[in-house]
Amino acid sequence: MLALFLSCCAAWTASWTSLPNLVWVIYLAPLLAALFILSLTRHHRRITAALALMATFISALGSWIVFYRGLEGNVPGLKWINFGDALTISIGMTIDPLARTMLVVVTTIATLVFIYSIGYMRQESGFTRYFAGLSFFLFSMLGIVLADNFIMLFINWELVGFSSYLLIMHFFEKNAAADAGKQAFIVNRVGDFGFLLGILLLWIATGSLSFSTINHSLELFVEHPTLLAVSLIFIFCGTIGKSAQFPLHVWLPNSMEGPTPVSSLLHAATMVAAGVYLLARIFPLLHFSPGAREIILWISAITTLGAAFLGTQQNDFKRVLAYSTISQLGYMVTAVAMTTSAAIPMFHLFTHAFFKCLLFLTSGAVMLRMHHELDIWKMGGLRKRMPFTCIAFFCGMLALAGCPFFSGSFSKDLIMKLAFESNKVIFWMIVIAAGLTAFYITRVCIVAFFGEPRTEQARQASEAPVVMLLPMLLLSLPAIFAGYPFFANRFLAPLGSLQLPHELPAFVEIIFILVFLAGTLAALLIYRNATRDPISIPILINRFYIDACYDWLVKSIQDRFAAALDFIDHWIIDGVFVQGTALIAWSFGFLLRLLQVGNLQAYTLFLTGGVIGIILFLLKFH
Repeated sequence: MLALFLSCCAAWTASWTSLPNLVWVIYLAPLLAALFILSLTRHHRRITAALALMATFISALGSWIVFYRGLEGNVPGLKWINFGDALTISIGMTIDPLARTMLVVVTTIATLVFIYSIGYMRQESGFTRYFAGLSFFLFSMLGIVLADNFIMLFINWELVGFSSYLLIMHFFEKNAAADAGKQAFIVNRVGDFGFLLGILLLWIATGSLSFSTINHSLELFVEHPTLLAVSLIFIFCGTIGKSAQFPLHVWLPNSMEGPTPVSSLLHAATMVAAGVYLLARIFPLLHFSPGAREIILWISAITTLGAAFLGTQQNDFKRVLAYSTISQLGYMVTAVAMTTSAAIPMFHLFTHAFFKCLLFLTSGAVMLRMHHELDIWKMGGLRKRMPFTCIAFFCGMLALAGCPFFSGSFSKDLIMKLAFESNKVIFWMIVIAAGLTAFYITRVCIVAFFGEPRTEQARQASEAPVVMLLPMLLLSLPAIFAGYPFFANRFLAPLGSLQLPHELPAFVEIIFILVFLAGTLAALLIYRNATRDPISIPILINRFYIDACYDWLVKSIQDRFAAALDFIDHWIIDGVFVQGTALIAWSFGFLLRLLQVGNLQAYTLFLTGGVIGIILFLLKFH
């Protein structure tokens, strides 16, 4: 009996861990959790948190099984649209080395963020709504990772945008949160319109929406390079929106109005990383379009440097991290445009996911103990009040700053080395951005964690609860070690080589170290005893006035254009064509009604008058 039982268990486990079943479980578990939370557990906080965490853990466990076993293949999907040879669209999924690595990153970080959220959201309103939204957000991102065609990817791409809208405006009672959610949704629609045009162009050219078919249609695009370049630039518009590249970057800093765990998941491994993942998914096409790569290269390099400058003058803890995310995404997209292997941009996405998630979680712990105060100039001395949080932040800070022997230095230095070989102007742009990164993150560390407390909240702050500390301390390990070859190669070697084709001069490495030291020491010298910011650069404080330009465009152009259209609609279309013709018909009927008097003598008089009138008319024109 025992042998039979064990045989049945083994058979069931083998069936459950077959690729199709496993992928569907990974994909649908967060969706089922969101549905159960909204329908059954809305008034039970503990059950809600347990259900959401269990679903996320199941997805993470399944992802690790897929990764550990090295599973690959296409998962049979559902036929959604079938017009024969003209168009066939299925809800299908695929597992390849790129999807395997991304699954592990997304679900592992999501699990830690869900655990952290239990402590962070304990006293907040909308607890069950938050976990339902976060579970749906994870489901949407997994759909992007697993999609085997552009349509499934685009559907989940839009679902990610919708769920991020719900999460960013979680505290919708605040006008700032409601406005931030609307801005994120609208700005991303601008980029997604271009993305959709790119998908249509690729379908017209290849007759297919499958990644495998399109990526193997290179001979067609070699003969029509302009078509390929235009299609890829339109698809890149989706990345500009989702990954907050210039000029559609404005929504990301304002999205900080949402709960901090949302910011952590959104910035580290989900929404903003989706744009880089998209480019990695179509990397074979990008490799054959130098024109498209040149445009992508300059936009991303400008984003990298511009966001780094803006991070130096922000006083909001989370906004500094938001601009650092924009800048680091710029590094990834820059790598996509220069490299011959998708492994290099994915390497920085991999390391960045861990240390950026860590930095946001530490900012959330500080924010919670500072009673939701985020101005770094109202903090100070927190290293004594929150020692473990300070240590965790220090690990993430050094990784972001590019300190040697921390994970960020391995991946970011590799991108800068690639730029040294490819384009010297781009090289110096992103090297300067690296120095500014070290400067602004050291500035935050010194002002917030060192010195003396500047407010009563800082003096009364205490360490974060264990449920929040545990994810932070666990993330500190990959923030240090994720860049080392023994760690990174396990995840990224199947995607391509992480080695440059040529050996670079030794002084290049020295430049990176000097830039890191210059940024760090400059921040230390300027801010170590400062009680207010000694540097004030209006153009950076006002974010290059780009937000003001968009406000002016909306108020002066869009609103006036809308007012003109409203005038035309109300007074010309409705007033003249609709109500005017109706008034004419009514008036004519009103006049005819006056002739219906109901008197026989009057009708005889009208008849006689009519006959006389006709006779006179005929006599006149005879």
